[in-house]
Amino acid sequence: MSDSPAARLQVLFEGHRLTPTQRRIAHCMVRRAADVPFLSSVELAELAGVSQPSVTRFAVALGFDGYPALRKHLRDVVPAEAAGDDSLNEYQQAVEAEIENLRHLAEALADPRPVERAGRLLAASRPLPVLGLRAAASQAYGFAYFAAKVHPDVRLLDEGGSMLTDRIDAAVRAGATALLCFALPRHPREVVDALAHAREAGLTVVTVADSLFAPVAAHSHLLLPAAVGTGLAFDTACAPMLLGRVLLEAMCDGLPDAQARLEEFDAGAAARGLFVE
Repeated sequence: MSDSPAARLQVLFEGHRLTPTQRRIAHCMVRRAADVPFLSSVELAELAGVSQPSVTRFAVALGFDGYPALRKHLRDVVPAEAAGDDSLNEYQQAVEAEIENLRHLAEALADPRPVERAGRLLAASRPLPVLGLRAAASQAYGFAYFAAKVHPDVRLLDEGGSMLTDRIDAAVRAGATALLCFALPRHPREVVDALAHAREAGLTVVTVADSLFAPVAAHSHLLLPAAVGTGLAFDTACAPMLLGRVLLEAMCDGLPDAQARLEEFDAGAAARGLFVE
């Protein structure tokens, strides 16, 4: 387990049954872990988009007398981030932050069982729907592109609208048993609704999200976290992308003919002169 502020917060939240509003507060706190010990309840409420009394009730749900007691606890147990290197410009700092996110991912993968379980679920689903909208669309596309080389039927769901539910239903009718979702900030309500529908339709939902307390958590059977970088105008998602490739590897382990399919593709590509190298 990482000793980062975000990891310490996640340990604090584990084992508590949180309401959707409380999960939203927890998600906000994880994303702003270094700042939270110094925020007032009003400031935290504004960041999370909830009411100030909701923050107080959240603190009580965690076992504290109120938010001041929670904040004092956080100042004691959540280590402050090391001071940044003033010699680095904002672009370099963003890269360093992503390197730290990858370190946290490496630590999480020390226990490979969740990823291995996800790989087996995805390998067994025929077809395999892969969902990702807006900021997560490129993650879903990248996974689906490579997965189609080894999996016999991958269905990319990267466009929202009224057809999304229809396409999930079509996958279920065709025999799908699992759905893979990439969910990144800002989380579209449409993704939350789609996952709720997928669960109701009987699919096992595997989700790659930016934290264990992302809004999609309540609708995911298996959630695999990978933090995003927030230092630039738009979030960076190196860790979620890498986690997607790790999932591909785990899925290949569950497909006995994966290597044969790859060799077949390579032979065909060479015969057509598909690549220049």
